[in-house]
Amino acid sequence: MFIQLYEEKFMRFPQGKCKAVTFSYDDGVKADKKLVALFEKYGFKGTFNLNSELFGAQCWHGRMDERETFSTFANSGQEIAVHGARHTFLSKVPLPEAVKEISDCRAYLEGKYNRIVTGMAYAYNSYTPELCALLPSLGIDYARTTESTHAFSLPGNWYRWNPTCKHSDKELFALVDRFTASSPEAEKKMREPWLLYIWGHSFEFDDDGNWDIVDRLGKALGGKEDIWFATNGEICAYCKAYSSLVYSLDGERAHNPSAIDVWVELRGKVYKIAAGATVTFDGADRV
Repeated sequence: MFIQLYEEKFMRFPQGKCKAVTFSYDDGVKADKKLVALFEKYGFKGTFNLNSELFGAQCWHGRMDERETFSTFANSGQEIAVHGARHTFLSKVPLPEAVKEISDCRAYLEGKYNRIVTGMAYAYNSYTPELCALLPSLGIDYARTTESTHAFSLPGNWYRWNPTCKHSDKELFALVDRFTASSPEAEKKMREPWLLYIWGHSFEFDDDGNWDIVDRLGKALGGKEDIWFATNGEICAYCKAYSSLVYSLDGERAHNPSAIDVWVELRGKVYKIAAGATVTFDGADRV
């Protein structure tokens, strides 16, 4: 009897893992220093979205000055990304001005940190369809919203990347429990990989007196061998590398033209397809 599941291919994260966790925090404030240290403690990876023209604005949630921001992130192992030069409502300015907000911020971050910056988060969750359509031409690969899904799915549109939830969401730990208690591998049909994506502002931990949330997340998620901890950019780059796989007509061979090793599950077996390699799948148990 034909079993459809056995002929379907499912993306797996590095080392064949089927779950990933990522974080995203905005504005480059002083509390980021403590959060980066906690991320290092628990093995978390995330993306910190910075403004290039608001350094040292103490009246705005205690932003770090330029030197402090650089020392916090330059060698942190965390990703930095665009948040607009001046944290502008991008949907409330002319499109050319919105483009300049993004481009100026990206140019500053790349020059200051000597790296390529391809991600962003929308300040105030403000964007338009026209702006989203322009982002690829500005060198942006993904852009995060603040629209919680309460789900573990990967984005259908990288320029409207909706997170699972904010760290202050009342459902956060119920979602974490569900994420850790089960796995896509336990599903009969919907075996697509899971992503838990948490976002926020680190100054809110100070304002709300709830830094224990990070410690609770560390105890629930830290050290889990079945989870890939990655930055937003690493998640995006990996998924795009997987999507670039080229298959033979019968689906029994796959070539990886990208520079990133990827993993795929087929008929209950996980295959590594190295960068530039071609793999022939084992058809011995093909139905």
